[in-house]
Amino acid sequence: MTNKGEILKFFPQPIFKYKVDNYKDFNPKLLDYIYKLNKEDKEGVIRSNRGGWHSQPFELKDKNSIQTKFALETTKYVFDAIKNYGWKLNPEKTIVTEMWAIINKPDDYNVIHTHPNSYLSAAYYVKAPKNGGKFIIENPLTVARHSYPPEENKSEFNVKVAGLEIEEGELLLFPAYLPHKVGENKSKEDRIVISFNVTINNFK
Repeated sequence: MTNKGEILKFFPQPIFKYKVDNYKDFNPKLLDYIYKLNKEDKEGVIRSNRGGWHSQPFELKDKNSIQTKFALETTKYVFDAIKNYGWKLNPEKTIVTEMWAIINKPDDYNVIHTHPNSYLSAAYYVKAPKNGGKFIIENPLTVARHSYPPEENKSEFNVKVAGLEIEEGELLLFPAYLPHKVGENKSKEDRIVISFNVTINNFK
């Protein structure tokens, strides 16, 4: 930039990253619950998963269940993301519409997708082995991928795809429209993620 120049930044795509409190207490119990679901329903459902197992939606009515306790634990992070977005926070109208788990065994992955009819989506890492597959996002501004000159340096202005290395116990919250996928699990262990969607009921 010249001395008189300015860079004005608009339309960023946020990903809110948190380390969940007490994740070491939650994760063994969540693993038991997820593997129990897997044992009871080997087929699961097919969505973005390729080779992996995708659970049916979690049952969240029992307040004493580990999955419901976990869902309640995540509300403080959801509320924080909403505040950082600058949206009006109304806890009673902020709803987790669906929560599920994905088990990716070696060589499994998830194709590019979004989560329609939601404001925020989330990915929580119950088990994240090294080389288990990056969380990969694509620039949702498709016009930015239409035509562009050769790139000399990578920057926030020209990046088209970005990948995040994730650790166990981390929670990502991001706009539900953000195209994302999961890289191939190159480890020898299961990679286990809990995902959920959040909407805000704006009706009176």
